[in-house]
Amino acid sequence: MVNILLKEKPFTREWFKTYALLVGGAFILALGYSCFMAPYKIVPGGIYGITIVLQHKWGFPIGMAALCFNLPLSLLGMRVLGAGFGLKTFICFILVAVFSDSLPTILLMLMGEPIPTDPMVALDPFKLGDEVLLACIFGGVVMGTGVGMIMKTRASSGGTDVLANILHKWTHRSLGQMQMSVDFVIVLFGFLMFQDWKVPMYSWLVIFLMGKTIDMILQGFDSEKSFFIISDKIEEIRTYILNDLHRGGSIVPIQGMYNRSDKEMIMTMVNRRQMVTLQQAIYKIDPNAFVTIFDANQILGKGFKRLDAE
Repeated sequence: MVNILLKEKPFTREWFKTYALLVGGAFILALGYSCFMAPYKIVPGGIYGITIVLQHKWGFPIGMAALCFNLPLSLLGMRVLGAGFGLKTFICFILVAVFSDSLPTILLMLMGEPIPTDPMVALDPFKLGDEVLLACIFGGVVMGTGVGMIMKTRASSGGTDVLANILHKWTHRSLGQMQMSVDFVIVLFGFLMFQDWKVPMYSWLVIFLMGKTIDMILQGFDSEKSFFIISDKIEEIRTYILNDLHRGGSIVPIQGMYNRSDKEMIMTMVNRRQMVTLQQAIYKIDPNAFVTIFDANQILGKGFKRLDAE
């Protein structure tokens, strides 16, 4: 029931807003990968980190190579995790692939620049030359903006997000730790292929800037949020949090101040990826719900950091 509620009706204002964000986010993310990362051999984790190496070593187009990785990974993710990634994720990584392979060529044509024919040479429309640090800073912010826009639509750009979720389910380690582990292996792969110590240094800078920008796009710097939810449809919201978000929480008996009527309040904690999803789910279930959201500086316990974390 809730999954149906979370689907936007076609051609409504919300539907156009969602898909405008999705297409815009895919465009901006592709711009960062193809114009700021690929020309300078920066490997910012993820599937595109692998494909940047493949382009420079063997001449594979980064977009099409990423598509070849993303399709089977997403199918595996649907098999292991269920159909939660949905149609929008497929649309997203296809758009990112198409934009990544076409944007540099289009920009060079608009600038009247010659287009190299060597497939092992990444097209460089902005021609930053030795200013690799500048490419890292702008690329990290640009890609973080794109990913943040995509996440606001409750979609994913696919790739290692799916792999990290699968590892999270199999190992029961934190999702953030799994994502960092996957990115670390990919950055290490880039270093081994290019044999240059600057590759992992620049790559980790990009990953850091991407993370901070994503946090800003998704309303705040804190990764976790505390929700206090008062609603007449508390059971439906409770079911959604447990079954769809796989989060726990507490139900607190409360009393209304105006007429002293007895009610219940849900208290739960979610990470930044789930914040927008939960907000929109509550609105779809009960538009009259009263929700208070707090920044959680630190959450310790099952599903978050260990109790002995420093």
